[in-house]
Amino acid sequence: MINRELIRIKIVQLTYAYYQNGDKNLNRAENGLLYSLSMAYSLYNYLLLLIVAISREMRHRVEVATNRATREGTEIPSAKFADNRFARQLESNTMLLDFVDEQKLTWDNDIEFVRRLCNLVEQSQIYQDYMASGEDSYEEDREVWRKLYKAIIQENEDLDGVLEEKSLYWNDDKEVVDTFVLKTIKRFEMENGKKQELLPEYDDEEDKAFACKLFRSTILNADQYQRYMSDASRNWDFSRLAYMDVVIMQIAIAEMMNFPNIPINVTINEYVDLAKLYSTGKSGGYINGMLDTIARYLIETGELLKPIEPPRPRKF
Repeated sequence: MINRELIRIKIVQLTYAYYQNGDKNLNRAENGLLYSLSMAYSLYNYLLLLIVAISREMRHRVEVATNRATREGTEIPSAKFADNRFARQLESNTMLLDFVDEQKLTWDNDIEFVRRLCNLVEQSQIYQDYMASGEDSYEEDREVWRKLYKAIIQENEDLDGVLEEKSLYWNDDKEVVDTFVLKTIKRFEMENGKKQELLPEYDDEEDKAFACKLFRSTILNADQYQRYMSDASRNWDFSRLAYMDVVIMQIAIAEMMNFPNIPINVTINEYVDLAKLYSTGKSGGYINGMLDTIARYLIETGELLKPIEPPRPRKF
């Protein structure tokens, strides 16, 4: 789950914090990076567990309504959503249960919030269409949860507040982690049962090493990389730059210099996108031009042994 996109985001955040908080202990900062990445994986599991918590509460509501209807001799309510096969499968998932048990994750202390989400589910057109549908398939059960997640959980300010109380990391992570949860829902297959694989903590074993090497290279070679910036543009004026722009370019140069298998244009595009997220409105276009200039300068001087594609215009 922790892929290079998320790693780059975390390194931008942690490098900026490293220079701002006054604590220049690199080992401690690197441990902070790895902890931050592990917290993103915890959030992934916690959001999957939220689906389970909502399902259990909805099942409880159906049980209560069924008992009342039995006593009063009225129509028994439909248990279609309560018996949703995807949700039941997720609830019994071995990987999720093991992680939840190890990390002691639970929504039990936020039951009132879970109940409010259940109300939103019941009021949604997605739920009403599902309950009225004559279809009865695993695919429909899985798809209704994908739709509900996007409509009710993905963009939810109250949930953001709950998560912020749990961890300072989680609000920054949620937008990216939501995409992984939706990907996981889509990947579920009924025949896999409780053994359905969730996303692993790291997409590749090399990614953890990538994170540590990129972060350390960025910090340890800061003076050298900033000198490259200055040499590539004789009119460079650091005082007029957003500090985040300098940090982002410093990390991008570290990636260009230390990872021969990552094409230069891929690196530039990744950090231009991060600049648009974390810096000023004009930063994306400026950093795109500067990184291209710096890369070509380093190739010309023999500092960088990588090919680079001809420049192509980008929209900002």
